[in-house]
Amino acid sequence: MLTKKQHQLLLYIHECLETRGVSPSFDEMKEALDLKSKSGIHRLITGLTERGFIRRLPHRARALEVLKLPDDLRNRIAANEQGAEAANAPNLVEVNFGQDKEAAKEIVTPDLVEDGSLSLPLYGRIAAGTAIEALSDPSSFVNVPAGMIGMGRHYCLEVAGDSMIDVGILDGDTVIIRESETAENGKIVVALIDDNEVTLKRLRRKGGSIALEAANPAYETRIFGPDRVKVQGHLVGLFRQY
Repeated sequence: MLTKKQHQLLLYIHECLETRGVSPSFDEMKEALDLKSKSGIHRLITGLTERGFIRRLPHRARALEVLKLPDDLRNRIAANEQGAEAANAPNLVEVNFGQDKEAAKEIVTPDLVEDGSLSLPLYGRIAAGTAIEALSDPSSFVNVPAGMIGMGRHYCLEVAGDSMIDVGILDGDTVIIRESETAENGKIVVALIDDNEVTLKRLRRKGGSIALEAANPAYETRIFGPDRVKVQGHLVGLFRQY
């Protein structure tokens, strides 16, 4: 059993991870729960950790992961999602890789298929090298084991290039991406550059700049101003066909 404050904090952390892709700061949690000090947040997080609902990710600041939700929270979230889908039927997902909104293609939300896997849209090829314009192909879907997918919206991209080979991402691989507009330092992300080029790189924030790092010494790190790069999602999985 969780206390009322533990419920509130768990839901708030979950919502931040879903919408922002990063866990909230202690100050944000304190304000959201209307607590007077951060020591109360520490106690709540300790309690949720001991009960197996969250875990702290090592060597990362502000890094929390939701491992499970109590039944009442899970049912409430599912009901809210179903209500939103019904209100906006037909249920479509739009992924805009820098195109004009009028020209952006809408892709039907993936469904669970007969073998228990998830059918995710494949939005074409993405460069793991020199950035290229992303392609969208609404006719292509990829079946992915449900166990590879967590919460949130996901899509797939085919990798073109060799700049990420040192982390095991090869030309022709298919990567699974969770949609998000933010990512922690060190995450491998889909980065939109200048609203018209997309690439797969490791994200580093350095002062007021954003660095997109390759995982191949043959490629240089590219540095951009913060207004030139938008995160479109981060890597959560990969599979390869032989």
